[in-house]
Amino acid sequence: MPRPADADPPRPPDTWQGPVIGVVRTPYDAKFGAPRQPGLAPAAEGRIHLHPPFDRQEALRGLEQCSHLWLIYGFHQVPPVTDDGASRLTVRPPRLGGNERVGVFATRSPFRPHPIGLSVVRLLSLHPGRDGRHKPCGHLRVAGVDLVDGTPLLDIKPYLPWADAIPGAHCHWAGTEPEGLVGAGYEVSPPAAAALARIAARRPGFAALLEQTLRADPRPSYHVPIPEPDRRWRMTLDGVEVGWRVDGSGIHVDELSFGDG
Repeated sequence: MPRPADADPPRPPDTWQGPVIGVVRTPYDAKFGAPRQPGLAPAAEGRIHLHPPFDRQEALRGLEQCSHLWLIYGFHQVPPVTDDGASRLTVRPPRLGGNERVGVFATRSPFRPHPIGLSVVRLLSLHPGRDGRHKPCGHLRVAGVDLVDGTPLLDIKPYLPWADAIPGAHCHWAGTEPEGLVGAGYEVSPPAAAALARIAARRPGFAALLEQTLRADPRPSYHVPIPEPDRRWRMTLDGVEVGWRVDGSGIHVDELSFGDG
């Protein structure tokens, strides 16, 4: 039974602190280019490296029986709030064209009272360290990440389908998955194709990662409906500089270059 509305609530602590348990390595070197939600680029793999003492094998015992995980992490590239936070009570989601404001708690914007995010990812494998109760566990391989490289990890929880998938759940202003450029044409120029062949020889899966990332359309949402055939976009993906454009016929990858030859 709920407490009476006029009852004095217990006073919570003014601040809350906890350890960073690890770091997540991903192909996305910057916020621009990273998918807006997890799972939009299934080929986007990440590695979770845990810090001591959370790197012990017993901390992950039983995790191999889970297909998917919740990652709770910090938005480390978001500048800290310097006032009382009132200026961030509302945000302008790109999904709404970047002009309409909604309450911060109705969005997944990284600009929030606590810059904390959560993503569900697919667990690919565990790579434990050497035998021994207190030896490092190595790392976890996950897929479908939407995190920037170097993201500080705060917690890991198992995804429970019977509890976490709610039939009939809705969020009307963001009720459907963005269409992105899934059905658009996709073309790689001859020079870029030659570079892609060299990259893929050393980085299997990069070609799929590139196409899935671009089909998720990393451009700001307010650019999507505007024809911009001459607009060139650039991003860094897994250390590779990518230059591309979008016109009426689809996606055109014009340039791929990487620093190690």
